[in-house]
Amino acid sequence: MIRSDILRDIAPVIRDQLVICNIGLPSQELHMIDDQPTNFYMLGTMGLASSIGLGLALAQEKTVISIDGDGSVLTNFGTLPTIANNVADNFILLIIDNGSYGSTGDQPTYAGRKTSLAAVATACGCETVVECAAEEVKATLEAAIASAKMTVIVAKCESGNIKVPVITKDPVSIRDRFMEAVRG
Repeated sequence: MIRSDILRDIAPVIRDQLVICNIGLPSQELHMIDDQPTNFYMLGTMGLASSIGLGLALAQEKTVISIDGDGSVLTNFGTLPTIANNVADNFILLIIDNGSYGSTGDQPTYAGRKTSLAAVATACGCETVVECAAEEVKATLEAAIASAKMTVIVAKCESGNIKVPVITKDPVSIRDRFMEAVRG
């Protein structure tokens, strides 16, 4: 199962949540599959979806799900200790770990080799860390939402991309409609 299959499976689960989605193809895929005002699509700043999601979770009470990639988390490695030391029980970090930088041509990441992001998150102090197969993501995410505990999910999947259109929405309009959804 590849990332777009995971996003298609979880779309009904995340529809009523605040979602911060990683740059590049993940944002484009989520936009194509189920565009919602509650989805904030990262159009730049690789590695910051998890940090922005944590900040949003700390600032308000609604459930926030950050969808990040293994390459992005490796780019912003400081995000895992920051998450561990600033617990927000309304925050879920879903790391889609395909072992590659999917948006730039599937170059391998270290998560695709020896580095276990689940082990790193645990070592950083994250208390609830779940590694699962792609086919288990929907149930794992549902359980995390129901638990009302900060959770890091590392979803192992195959590398691969589908053809998706670029997001033509203006970044300011994406921000504005998302902020309106947060206030609502």
